[in-house]
Amino acid sequence: MPSRLSFPRDMAALRQLCRDLPPPDMTADAAIADHDSQLTKPPGSLGRLEELARWAGRWQHTDRPRAERVDIIVFAGNHGVTAQGVTPWPVDVTRQMVENFRNGGAAINQIARVSAARLHVVDVEALRPTADMTRAPTMDEPTFLRALTTGMRAVRTDTDLLCLGEMGIGNSTAASAVCAALFGGGGAKWAGRGTGLDDAGVRHKAAVIDRALACHDGHLSDPLAILRHLGGHELAAIMGAVIAARYRNIPVLLDGFICTAAAAPLALLHPSGLAHTRLSHCSAEGGHAHLAVALGLSPLLDLGLRLGEGSGAGLAIPLVRSAIACLCGMATFAQARVSEKE
Repeated sequence: MPSRLSFPRDMAALRQLCRDLPPPDMTADAAIADHDSQLTKPPGSLGRLEELARWAGRWQHTDRPRAERVDIIVFAGNHGVTAQGVTPWPVDVTRQMVENFRNGGAAINQIARVSAARLHVVDVEALRPTADMTRAPTMDEPTFLRALTTGMRAVRTDTDLLCLGEMGIGNSTAASAVCAALFGGGGAKWAGRGTGLDDAGVRHKAAVIDRALACHDGHLSDPLAILRHLGGHELAAIMGAVIAARYRNIPVLLDGFICTAAAAPLALLHPSGLAHTRLSHCSAEGGHAHLAVALGLSPLLDLGLRLGEGSGAGLAIPLVRSAIACLCGMATFAQARVSEKE
């Protein structure tokens, strides 16, 4: 098993990197469970917070996890499939929103500030659009590997907790196509309203997805090929960041539908490919609930969000911090001189 992260030069190397994902530290997990059993509370009374603390510890490889240095990375990309009329928004909005992020004017800027998280915005492939998925693979192999490596390089080694988000006009179509190829069901199951489609728009979007699936029918048995043929630059970068976090012992909070779809191939390439991630929330985008079930992920929040930008992941930061604070800050029965249950 590789002891450190390496940047893949070809698809075979990427496939091996995905197969060799490091395991969790179950010694740390056991130590956390033992310490938790001695804290001044009934066993299990903090519910999922207790599991969150153990999750953070076993992937940080310590029985005293931290969530002080939290990064939110928003990957941005453009999509050739917008030529098929799958969104009412012009592609210029992607670049304009990237500038808005950098100027501090978006929702994620406010959430990052309140959560005391470091926000980074990465415009993948200089926002050049992918190919139109209904006519050709969205990325050739060099471009796919370059985009994925961009995501890997964006993950800093001093990060305690990583939150991932995205921005890209047309990327809900790419995410829906990836999910349909990975899990079946066609465009009708996975196409949602995205950034404001009406019923007719959703039907058209579903038909475009089905055309893309038919175009790439001979290449959809491999999860990596699915992401390369149907995904986007920012989706590839998100998957790269998820891989890098695993090798660097960093737990990950996934955001909404697009972000989860980008990470989904890893779950089919490795039995515990997404074990170091948690789903921050369930998006109002129709396919996200289906995807969460397919991946066995239980969202931490359900707020009706469908913004993207990493907004749901950012909102879940205080939950992880609270879980860790309770684990590391509470007194034990012996320390507090509180009588234990007989």
